[in-house]
Amino acid sequence: MNDLPPPPPPPPPGAGRGQQRNDKPNRRSERAERRQDHSPQQGSDADDSGGRSGLPRWTIWILIGVLAAAFLVPSLWPSDDGESLEYSEWREQVIEGQIETANINNGSGRITGDFVNGDKYNTTGPGDGAIPDEDRALLQENNVTVSFETPSNNWLLSVFGLMLPVLLIIGFFVWMQRRAQGQMGNVMSIGRSKAKAYTTDRPSTTFDDIAGYDGVKQEITEVVDFLRMPERFAEIGARVPKGILLVGPPGTGKTLFARAVAGEAGVGFLSVTGSDFMEMFVGVGASRVRDLFQQARRMGRAIIFIDEIDSIGRKRGAGLGGGHDEREQTLNQMLAEMDGFETSEGIVIMAATNRPDILDPALLRPGRFDRQIVVPLPESGERKSILEVHSRDKRMSADVDMETMAQATPGMSGADLANLVNEAALVAVRRGSKEVARIDFENARDRVVLGAQRESMILSAEEKKATAYHEGGHALLATVLPHGDPLHKVTILPRGMALGVTWSLPQERHTYSKEYFEDTICKAMGGRVAEMIIFGHLNSGAANDLEQATGIARRMVREWGMSERVGPMAWAGQQQVFLGEDLMSNAREYSDDTAKLLDEEVARILTEQEERATETLTRHRRGLQLIAEALLEHETIDGPEVARLIQQGMAESGQPADDIVAN
Repeated sequence: MNDLPPPPPPPPPGAGRGQQRNDKPNRRSERAERRQDHSPQQGSDADDSGGRSGLPRWTIWILIGVLAAAFLVPSLWPSDDGESLEYSEWREQVIEGQIETANINNGSGRITGDFVNGDKYNTTGPGDGAIPDEDRALLQENNVTVSFETPSNNWLLSVFGLMLPVLLIIGFFVWMQRRAQGQMGNVMSIGRSKAKAYTTDRPSTTFDDIAGYDGVKQEITEVVDFLRMPERFAEIGARVPKGILLVGPPGTGKTLFARAVAGEAGVGFLSVTGSDFMEMFVGVGASRVRDLFQQARRMGRAIIFIDEIDSIGRKRGAGLGGGHDEREQTLNQMLAEMDGFETSEGIVIMAATNRPDILDPALLRPGRFDRQIVVPLPESGERKSILEVHSRDKRMSADVDMETMAQATPGMSGADLANLVNEAALVAVRRGSKEVARIDFENARDRVVLGAQRESMILSAEEKKATAYHEGGHALLATVLPHGDPLHKVTILPRGMALGVTWSLPQERHTYSKEYFEDTICKAMGGRVAEMIIFGHLNSGAANDLEQATGIARRMVREWGMSERVGPMAWAGQQQVFLGEDLMSNAREYSDDTAKLLDEEVARILTEQEERATETLTRHRRGLQLIAEALLEHETIDGPEVARLIQQGMAESGQPADDIVAN
């Protein structure tokens, strides 16, 4: 019995990957034509590198030798010598007068010839070719024309037979030597950069391929103008930032923005990830950094994009390796390279990360990554555009309303929305439909947010009833409390790791009030309190609810200053990962008395909200029973139905109907 986790407090400004659109400006079509003009050459290069046979070259010589041996040795070719006879059968044919000619090979003893009727035959006599005297007399008596053949000694065949094993051994050693040289070449080139280079025709992504994010595009536009027309900035003496850091949560489009900048500016684009610099050999990371910047200088004006830069840009001085840590040496080399070129060189460095808090301060100072651009989660209008982009190549039913889906998916990134559309298409296929309908989007959203339905799990009658009252308590409080998120649906069907789910639809909020958090904690206590009121005992189903409520209460006291006794103080500990901060950075900064006060305030908030939930559910006990009965009958009910059942329960218990708060 688990609730959907309440929406977190406003996240720090963040970024990720954006979405593509298919409408292209004229500039895109011209670039595509140029790319088509060059495509034959690029295709031939690809064939030269990728279409080569995997067999070593010496196998060709082996095939030539086998063919030569086949031509030189006649016995390897099939012969047309007619009917094969046993030697005794041949003698009988001679006695009967059926043999006309006999050709005897003195070396192998093979006998060939013709029958009286003109057909050919072959047989094998003694190995030395010496036919017994009685057989010779037999041939003379029957007037058989006898001829003898002595095979000539083919010296070329003998030499070839002797040299073939030697040639095979020499070829094997030559192949082994070349293979060893290739491996040594790979070792010597290990310090080269692994950056993927794209020509001016690639990438062809532009800002028109990204749905929404107009503010981010505006901030990056001046970088594009500098790469296009650097003389305009040189005339005034303006200095364009060397480095741009794209910051934000995963999936919002950081990498796509970097490619769009290169596509808009029409310059070279070098793409590399932070992990590409790290290797098991010492000094490889720094060497690859040097090679990367040299490669960019050879391209003239170019963009270097480093994805996930936090893997090598973490704060120095942490960990066990000290200054000799390979990661720190790579970071030192990057800092030196960023100081080693001027903005007039036309090289701009872009990096992406979703952990800006662990980056080394030297990376973020002016002159290096001196501009940070936040790529946040998309708003409602941007989510609609992203959904439309990913729905263009799918058959959509007329009842699909992207506006409604955009409003029902707050907090989702572009990657989440792309996954939602694809999941809806999969649901439609499983349903046997040829179009993606609204119900498919609803089911896909439930699957993505709540988890897959576990149809194989069978609950007993007691467990199902306890789950119904547990979720009914959550649903009732979500409906009557004034400051929480509105109730969307409640179900007792097992989904994911939960036996039942109460889903409140988060609103588009950027700040959260104290009353909102109190209502959220109270709603989390609803399942536990409902079981206590109805059954008089508790079970383990409220474990996740208590975890959520305790986490919110602790942050209210320690971080957000929402406790009168603690006052306007923040006591949040440094939650840094190892190698990202000093080992002693998590030390507590307050006394034992303060720790006791913080614990008391957290306990007070939780206790007060549990009492508030108990009072509210006791007052609406009849409504709770109606909700539980509806869940046992229908298994899933929506928010308006829950509100109707609460009003019905209030009417039956004689309470005024306006006591319910409609969210």
